[in-house]
Amino acid sequence: MLKWAMIFLVIGLIAGLLGFTGIAGTSIAIAKTLFFIFLIIFLVLLVAGLTVARRA
Repeated sequence: MLKWAMIFLVIGLIAGLLGFTGIAGTSIAIAKTLFFIFLIIFLVLLVAGLTVARRA
């Protein structure tokens, strides 16, 4: 998921440099959304892993 966020970020930056503001804005918004979803999933799995490791 982080890979897709980076791909959309690069697409957005390139589109912004070339003047395609609509595509750039949409790509950056998708990249932000994917990054925050990745961050939430990462934190949930980190907490779950720490709690399981303490019980073992």
